[in-house]
Amino acid sequence: MPRVLIAGGSLGGLMAASLLARAGHEVVVLERTAGAMDSRGAGIVTHASLIAGLQRCGMPQGHELGVAIPGRVTLDGTGAVLGELPMPQVLTSWSRLYQLLHGLLLQLPAAQYRQGVAVQRVEQHAGGVRVQTSAGVFEGDLLLAADGIRSTVRHQFWPGVQPEYAGYVAWRGLCDEGVLSRGGREAVFERFGFCLPPGEQLIGYPVAGPGNRTEPGHRAWNFVWYRPAPAPQRLAELMTDADGEHHPQGISPNKVSWRAIAAMRSDARRLLAPAFAEIVEKCPQPFLQPIYDLYSSELASDRVALLGDAAFVARPHVGMGVTKAMHDALALESALAGADDVAAALRAYAQARLGPGQQVVQRGRRLGAYMQACGQDGNTAQPRDAAKVMAETAVEG
Repeated sequence: MPRVLIAGGSLGGLMAASLLARAGHEVVVLERTAGAMDSRGAGIVTHASLIAGLQRCGMPQGHELGVAIPGRVTLDGTGAVLGELPMPQVLTSWSRLYQLLHGLLLQLPAAQYRQGVAVQRVEQHAGGVRVQTSAGVFEGDLLLAADGIRSTVRHQFWPGVQPEYAGYVAWRGLCDEGVLSRGGREAVFERFGFCLPPGEQLIGYPVAGPGNRTEPGHRAWNFVWYRPAPAPQRLAELMTDADGEHHPQGISPNKVSWRAIAAMRSDARRLLAPAFAEIVEKCPQPFLQPIYDLYSSELASDRVALLGDAAFVARPHVGMGVTKAMHDALALESALAGADDVAAALRAYAQARLGPGQQVVQRGRRLGAYMQACGQDGNTAQPRDAAKVMAETAVEG
């Protein structure tokens, strides 16, 4: 069976590696980060197809994936309820999923997980691929690029495919359940919460807390607050740290300016329901995510293919990033099953996943059009229907 190299050892790479190794392929994952990764990221909305895929990766039946909630609620700036929607879901975290998938992969003798290995260049030949990395050369029959929105592999093969800034950012963070007041917990903690200030939107939900614990009292609340930030000036200000250094490719949480954080918390007290403002205030390290679209018109070139965020990035309103990566991994597993012609198998994979990937990006653009418009000069924020926003956000479509 083909020997598979995977660039990128985050969730998409881990899912593809687990499925392919379980199918009998020899798999080597090349992850550029050295050291622990399980403290990264924040909240993740799960869907039925993601859970089914995780079970194919080896997740035991009955495994507690995250925190179950009964539905959704929207609060106005005073804390009054604007709307409620029954919608049972399980919310998890990047850390909890990484811990699960990494542990499952390490149990598979056909898989290797190499850290501190940065992919630099890929060469294709009749018999396979030759991947030059910071740790030397790796040979395989094909390369799967799961190396994220700034993919080195995509830049080599499809340099014209670049992230496109949407005109707004998300302030994100986790707040431990134990530091919140009783009133704050009772108002929103057990549900998927929404707040809709003019021109903005906050969502949040409970996830596993420190140590990936999910029992009451030890959980955390994940929030995502979308705010206009027109480019170039306002975006550049937010991506510049307190020492004046600009980070155009992304600013790490510890580099976000304390002045920007203080201003954001002050705005939270002014604009958000008290329960949300308390969560934002008590979050120890908020971080900043500029919102981008990434839209590909090709996914495969001979023995190289893109998956996950290296292929498409949809705005977080759709809540489908990890589920989309699982769909990619499942399609790869199917395309490579019994394949003698690797290039033909990857073309079949691309044909299966190109349309759905483009559709989810388009859906994200539609859901984010309000924030994008409000980030442009001269646009006036219009009231929104809370019931519609709750029904459309982070649902499997």
